[in-house]
Amino acid sequence: MSIPTETLLTVSGLRVTAAVDGELRPLVAGVDLSVSAGETVAIVGESGSGKSMTARALMGLLPAGVTVDGSVRYRGDELLPGSRGRRLHEDFAMIFQDPFTMLNPLLPSGRHISETLRDGRGRRLRGAAARAVEIERLAEVGIHDPSVATRYPFELSGGMRQRVGIAATLASNPTLLIADEVTTALDVTTQAEILQLLRSVQRARNVGMILITHDLSVAFSMADRVYVLYAGQLLEQAPSARMLAEPLHPYTRGLLESDPPLDHRAASLYSMPGSVPQAASVLHRCPFADRCAWVTDDCRAGATPLREVGGETGRLSACIRIEEIRPQVAAASAPASVSTATAVDAGTDGEGSDAFLSVVGLRKEFTRGGRTVVALDGVSIEVAAGESVGIVGESGSGKTTLGRSIVGLETPSDGSIRIGGVDASDYESLGHGQVAQLRSAVQMAFQDPFSTLSPARSIGSVLREALRLDDPRASTADVAELLALVGLPASYARRKPASLSGGERQRVALARALARKPRLIVCDEIVSALDVSVQAQILNLLNRLRAELGVGYVFITHDLAVVRQITDRVYVLHRGRLVEHGPTGSVLDEPREEYTRSLVASVPQNAIALP
Repeated sequence: MSIPTETLLTVSGLRVTAAVDGELRPLVAGVDLSVSAGETVAIVGESGSGKSMTARALMGLLPAGVTVDGSVRYRGDELLPGSRGRRLHEDFAMIFQDPFTMLNPLLPSGRHISETLRDGRGRRLRGAAARAVEIERLAEVGIHDPSVATRYPFELSGGMRQRVGIAATLASNPTLLIADEVTTALDVTTQAEILQLLRSVQRARNVGMILITHDLSVAFSMADRVYVLYAGQLLEQAPSARMLAEPLHPYTRGLLESDPPLDHRAASLYSMPGSVPQAASVLHRCPFADRCAWVTDDCRAGATPLREVGGETGRLSACIRIEEIRPQVAAASAPASVSTATAVDAGTDGEGSDAFLSVVGLRKEFTRGGRTVVALDGVSIEVAAGESVGIVGESGSGKTTLGRSIVGLETPSDGSIRIGGVDASDYESLGHGQVAQLRSAVQMAFQDPFSTLSPARSIGSVLREALRLDDPRASTADVAELLALVGLPASYARRKPASLSGGERQRVALARALARKPRLIVCDEIVSALDVSVQAQILNLLNRLRAELGVGYVFITHDLAVVRQITDRVYVLHRGRLVEHGPTGSVLDEPREEYTRSLVASVPQNAIALP
């Protein structure tokens, strides 16, 4: 007989509302969930679904003008009297996506851990006592170098900062952790280490955990139960294994189908049409109706409450037609797969052909604080015209430095770069004509397009400026043609970047790069921050542009499933050195080098394989 597990948190009818133009609008509309000691529950959904807002409501971290009501009971005690809300229980702790934003850059890492701790008299720990606790807590999160306690956040890698952030969070001995997208910006091996760390801490302390993520692989590899949130409403709830085996809502099915497979290349990735609506606009109907293949008038006639399906305990769905369409939802399949060699251009193999891009023996050194850091150490790659080549490796492997060197944003310390027959090793030594030729031949698309678009300028003015670098007579019609190329309507020319979604901004960034009619685009982690459905849209767009325009890619990513879908060949970097390269399928399926094998093995083993 199993021992009953204590329920830590019970949330009923949680509503979050915001004052907009003098009117209260719902952001989260009646969420119910529970977490037991030692249990992990995941909240998944696209951006705009209300995941982070729910977490911040539980922590009492809502911004001014945003209120919460409903019932939040912690170990039986009600924490939300009425609708006023207040700072919630001290036993709750939150780990954020970017630890750099929660760590004070002026404090050494250890101080973040000892700052909130007190001795028996209620005094803050100081001196040797604080130092001992800092070292102990760092060791708990896998940092066994005592000197890390004296180092500042900016001196640490992303994974190390996340560990320090976790150590600081655990310092107060919380019983409930809320982890908000904690692995989104991490490479695959660091992600695996952080997830294993969270799992081991959870087991050792028997804490409950709410894991908020748009990464389905992370959710299903970590969680005991999964909640699917959409437009502020729960659409499905189930034990993770059961949901993975058979999703009982079309939206859940769509999320799973959009997740790129690691073991094969799809001819075209599935992507749900449309985007997440505002919660206020779909309160009295199925919120997913406008994007659903099985929608009927009944779905729009009234609210669709979460209810038990088929008498199966713990399996809840908000689809009023699920009993009728269940066989069809179960039978829906992911797109057909193709071999990597024939996915786009079977005649392009890069190696042994006339290379459009040739990088030979590239070395790049940086001097920091009186010491020399080698970012690239003798790296050589080739990319044929129209070929898509992946660059993968952990953070610090030199991927981005290589990409920036190719487009002239970094000057190599040694080695050579040739692009279309032009020596591009040092842009500053070239004449104006040669630089213009290179800028037209190769462009770069960045991870965060919002930071590269002026918030004060319209999309049309940004694209027109890019077009006029080569054609001073570029017109509004040319801008519309460029927008159409990336799947956006001409009306978007009048909009500002802030009014666009992340996927739309990435399309604009690609349009700007295409304005110069480049033969090669360096894509630096351009889909890493996107939801799986939007990610699929961008990957499909890139493959279409390649087929229609003959443009090639240097695709920099830490996501091996993504690199499988978009590249013909792949280069693996480790600490600035090239360790392995070859056809993408061969490298991922039969890696020769131990480091490559460790990368592949680090991908969360959730076995997302739709029936």
